[in-house]
Amino acid sequence: MRGIRILQGMVLVCILLIPVLIFMFLKGFGTNTYEIPILYQKGTDSPFSECVQGDTTQHYIPEFTFTNQEGQPVGKAQMEGKITIVDFFFTSCPSICPVMSQEMERVYDMFRDEPNVQIFSISIDPEFDTPEILKEYADDHHVQAGKWDFLTGDKLETYKLARCGFIIPTIDGNGIPDNFIHSDKFTLVDEQGRIRGYYSGTSREDVDLLMLETKILLHGNK
Repeated sequence: MRGIRILQGMVLVCILLIPVLIFMFLKGFGTNTYEIPILYQKGTDSPFSECVQGDTTQHYIPEFTFTNQEGQPVGKAQMEGKITIVDFFFTSCPSICPVMSQEMERVYDMFRDEPNVQIFSISIDPEFDTPEILKEYADDHHVQAGKWDFLTGDKLETYKLARCGFIIPTIDGNGIPDNFIHSDKFTLVDEQGRIRGYYSGTSREDVDLLMLETKILLHGNK
């Protein structure tokens, strides 16, 4: 009889412990985490000969200042403290740029009212893409400077920034649209100027991922 009571007592203790065990499990293992990588923490292995090699510390976007569609200076200083989504394009691009611009419009619409997210589209044909040309292009897309800046600057500085700053392959077409070669990637840069990811600007799924990870950075996962 005594053994039955002991067994009953043990069963009762186990029943009472079940909620506690469930709570501990959920607390310890039920929290979902989403880690966004920090790229180039030990420097870059750029294949481009004009890039300085040998730095093995965290890579940051370097200093630069270009001109936006309103004729205003915009560059690294405006990236400080904000999440910036960057692509390289040119207005006369006959291939991937129109698709990239359509996808970037979705990003613009998503973060239109978010002051800590901005977009830079940097022209790789600055000799043609003057601020006036970029203004027409921006107006066609119904976007606001300061939220989505179309930038133009010195050609040599532009290509060095693309290749060595954003680690994006870019080839000058010397004014012939079909001869320009550039990446379709959108680059996600955090508030500290670190690259956090690359996403195909011609893939809706990739751009969806970009928007998701931008939101995650916004809400505290650094």
